[in-house]
Amino acid sequence: MQHNELKPRRKLAIKLALLVFLVLTGWIVYDLFGPRTARLREFNADEVASLETAMWRSYYDKKRVSLFMQLASLMRAQYNMPLFRSNLVAYHGAKAAFVFKDGKERADYEKALPNLVKFYTAIREMSDLPFDVDRASRLELEWWIIHRERARHQPGDLEEALAALQAELYKLPIDHLREHGRLRAEAMLIRDTKAEQGGVTESDWAKIDELLHQSWRSLSKAVKV
Repeated sequence: MQHNELKPRRKLAIKLALLVFLVLTGWIVYDLFGPRTARLREFNADEVASLETAMWRSYYDKKRVSLFMQLASLMRAQYNMPLFRSNLVAYHGAKAAFVFKDGKERADYEKALPNLVKFYTAIREMSDLPFDVDRASRLELEWWIIHRERARHQPGDLEEALAALQAELYKLPIDHLREHGRLRAEAMLIRDTKAEQGGVTESDWAKIDELLHQSWRSLSKAVKV
């Protein structure tokens, strides 16, 4: 009798488990591929700046998991990406960063490009602005290279490269975005100089964070004109 009573319960449990699986699968598929629009000009500059400071620290401390999680949060905050999609896109972005980090020369650095293309393709698929994915990916990689090889470049090259990326993403004249590039480049220079001198202190990171806040506020103001 008891054995016979268990069969309906077991069938019910299997049906409920199957239903949960189908619902979860449907949610993941819609999350990854469903329509969603991101308004690139609308973002919280202070939240983006705080996340960028955190990502820089994770990158230089070689904390890959932390960088991935912070980048996923950035995708949700800046581009309105849903949960699973933000994690997939963050994977490509974080992988590109660490492929680049391990590089020694341009041929090595360019191995990061396929993941950058995937990263920007996902953003473009949601974007309300028609930027060129390949150009944006190459501009991103180019400022990484200029920053890495800054001793070979003029002082203004980094800020120009940073502004050029935003000019492509937001389809604006580069002159509108130079302040953003200058402030962001200044923050990078502080990090680099202090690291070369023995270490970046919490006071240094506070200054870097403030410059990044100024930089992203400048960008936010520029793109809404």
